[in-house]
Amino acid sequence: MSDAHLSTVAYASLPLAPSLMQGIVDAGFAYCTPIQAQTLPVALAGRDIAGQAQTGTGKTAAFLVSLLQRLVSHPPAAGRSPSSVRALVVAPTRELAMQIFKDAEVLARHTGLKLAVVFGGVDYDKQRQQLVDGVDVLIGTPGRLIDYYKQHVYDLKYAQVVVLDEADRMFDLGFIADIRFLMRRLPPPTERQSMLFSATLSQRVLELAYEHMNEPVQVEIEPDKVTIDRVRQVIYFPSMSEKIPLLVSLLREAEAHRTIVFVNMRRTAERLEAALRANGINAQALSGDVPQNKRLRFLREFHEGKLAVLIATDVASRGLHIPDVSHVFNFDLPQDSADYVHRIGRTARAGASGDAISFGCEEYAISLPDIEAYIGHKLPVGNFDHASLPTLESAPHTPRSGGSGGPRRGGGGGGGRRSGDRGAPRRR
Repeated sequence: MSDAHLSTVAYASLPLAPSLMQGIVDAGFAYCTPIQAQTLPVALAGRDIAGQAQTGTGKTAAFLVSLLQRLVSHPPAAGRSPSSVRALVVAPTRELAMQIFKDAEVLARHTGLKLAVVFGGVDYDKQRQQLVDGVDVLIGTPGRLIDYYKQHVYDLKYAQVVVLDEADRMFDLGFIADIRFLMRRLPPPTERQSMLFSATLSQRVLELAYEHMNEPVQVEIEPDKVTIDRVRQVIYFPSMSEKIPLLVSLLREAEAHRTIVFVNMRRTAERLEAALRANGINAQALSGDVPQNKRLRFLREFHEGKLAVLIATDVASRGLHIPDVSHVFNFDLPQDSADYVHRIGRTARAGASGDAISFGCEEYAISLPDIEAYIGHKLPVGNFDHASLPTLESAPHTPRSGGSGGPRRGGGGGGGRRSGDRGAPRRR
């Protein structure tokens, strides 16, 4: 995290337990980010928080430090059984739940608190047994949390803290009924601390906050500044048949590593993976129907730098906390303007810089005016030499989709007007 991204508020100046402070030191934190500096004093005083901040600004640490301090400084209620969790953190995606858990492991290392993470797709019995053995802090996705709750594997009667992360994404993925189910099983808002964090505090998110929270303090970090200053943005206007050759050319030119390429359709991701691999670029498609064990392996290899290019649909555009992403490509412009911001937010995280490169093809360029209106400025237009685009090797056994153009340059973005990938099971 760059020093320019930090505030002047030192963690050592906050009223934190020594055991928690040691975990903060282990995590390498000395000074708070702006969202941490504004929320921690309020949350440590016991107030509820409804926080908005751009992605990658330290929201996870903001609520984890508050949550852990609450549990360390307030002993559990008398009569609490091991199956009664003390804190619940709800995340919309498996990847985000795992990342929160990993961060929590470091921060809670010296507190003696037991942590668990549950999500769909893998380790059903293993995750269940963890809850049977007893957990203080439970992190998970809505479907798996409700599954175990209805089996009476754990209960929420003595929960002291609840956190909703990426609340706006909960609405997008259709989880809001599940969230309300869980919130109604918690102690009353006056008997617990609640924290809600979201990239946007829309009216529907605020209604959720005021329905299930106790007079939350609203904290907004640069709410009117939608895109991150350090992201260098540019748009190219290739034909459909030029999209893949242009992408290959730019990837080679930039010697890009830890690059995320966003597409709108799962079949486009699969075609693009085959095309990039056929032309010497180590790429992997990540969409909603990839088995969970493979998803985790792909993300681990991407995080470790073994996988150069991750091709993602919008199901993966939130909740991926991967440092040092150098480039984000919008191979297809998103049809939802907010998704543009979420996509480019994968780079320039925690004060770093990064590049966001978009393609305005005839299939999706119709979205550009709305995107530019949403971010408040025109995207700079990049030029390229159409004649110098590389001739690509054909990908073997790759079905071609409509509107792909000629075979010489590898085809285009894949047709269809649907944006996003809903291949993942709803409650996973």
